[in-house]
Amino acid sequence: MEKLTNKEEEVMHILWKLEKAFVKDVLAEITKDKPHYNTLSTIIRHLEEKGYVGYNAFGKTHQYFPIVTKEAYRAKFLSSALDNYFNNSYKNLVSFFAKEEKISVDELKDIIDLIESKNK
Repeated sequence: MEKLTNKEEEVMHILWKLEKAFVKDVLAEITKDKPHYNTLSTIIRHLEEKGYVGYNAFGKTHQYFPIVTKEAYRAKFLSSALDNYFNNSYKNLVSFFAKEEKISVDELKDIIDLIESKNK
């Protein structure tokens, strides 16, 4: 699974949300830095070439849909980030968020409770 650019990832989030969409539908969902229609169409075609998106043809227009699930992409992205930035250690990952104050003690306790309940 090839890494996506930020714009490709933004488009995928829209397609995951809409499930099926024409380029104009995706364009309507973009609120910041709205690309030109042709630029967006090119981005979506690149996603198709990368194997992330499929389409149904209706004459000259295409309705696009995600082939790769959000969950599969998230798992791949997190695995890669864990390996590249945290020495493949979940402890290092959680420690990073704790040091950056991005996770609270209560949230950490909830995670511990979740882990303990799975091990019973």
